[in-house]
Amino acid sequence: MNLANAARRPLEFYRSLPKVELHRHLEGSLRFETVRDVARSHGLDMPATSKLRSMIQIQENEPLTIENFLSKFATLRTFYRSPEIIMRVTREAIADAAADNVRYLELRFTPVALSKSQGFPLSQVMDWVIEGSQQGERESGVVTRLIASVNRHEGVALAAQVSYLAIERKDKGIVGLDLAGSEPGFPAEPFASIFCTAKEAGLHLTIHAGEWDHGENVAHAIEDVGASRIGHGIRVVESPTALELARQSQIPFEVCITSNYQSGAVANLESHPLAQMLAQGLYVTINTDDPSISQITLGDEYRLFCETLGFPIEILRERVLAAARASFLPEADREKLVKALDSEFHSLLNLSP
Repeated sequence: MNLANAARRPLEFYRSLPKVELHRHLEGSLRFETVRDVARSHGLDMPATSKLRSMIQIQENEPLTIENFLSKFATLRTFYRSPEIIMRVTREAIADAAADNVRYLELRFTPVALSKSQGFPLSQVMDWVIEGSQQGERESGVVTRLIASVNRHEGVALAAQVSYLAIERKDKGIVGLDLAGSEPGFPAEPFASIFCTAKEAGLHLTIHAGEWDHGENVAHAIEDVGASRIGHGIRVVESPTALELARQSQIPFEVCITSNYQSGAVANLESHPLAQMLAQGLYVTINTDDPSISQITLGDEYRLFCETLGFPIEILRERVLAAARASFLPEADREKLVKALDSEFHSLLNLSP
């Protein structure tokens, strides 16, 4: 059978494909078993398994809203109770990516979230994530780079501190700075000077924009903050000005299908605007966002792309290669990654060279 022409395939097929992940939050990647281990070892008073799951993972019949989605992170912040735990969850996130055949991973992490429970210094938290990432890469073989993330709703002062510390560590695997958090009511403009300084210092910029709030935020992220990529950005199709700017600039979008549905950003999976974005000539990549919270893998997202949104496997291959080209790797490393992925896809799908 020529897999390139198959209409429907088992999930194992999608999990076997080589992958690139540009938008995965460490704090949304904790294994449920690890959460239980931490609770037991630290004597935390945790509810029954089913209740605990509902506190940190999206369940059926839950409200699909931004408030409910973000509430999972509030619970998860209580579990980062030691350097060992922070390094462990970092290694495990990379191991889970490896099990899903991710070849290149950009793992973003929020130092403020990781430090909150025990009041750890942000600098130490960042060093622990770096160490865990280096260990995870050695153990799994997944090429891993880090993006330091700051939340809009937690203020400019903390963002400035994280940016400074990230710049200091840009030769230790931190390649970018991310602006995330609650978009409605918290514009990106106050962070512009901080991100400009980071960019001048050699960090790449990715900005969550046009996810829960209006599409014009995508234009602001590009023009006012200097974004290199856009996190989510699905509402760009609602703004003719932002749409044209994104099309002309070919800025990459880090789209996360399941997350957008579970957070209430889209009404249902079938009407996800990813198809419209591609039809409008935008540069789209496919990602997980928070695989543990959403209880998914990137293989699940690839299957949604093909079998729910109806794209052929060849278009999926193009999106994976597009993600590799949009990575924050140096140019020579990007080209090497693209070539290796292209070769692997041709072999798996029996495509003509």
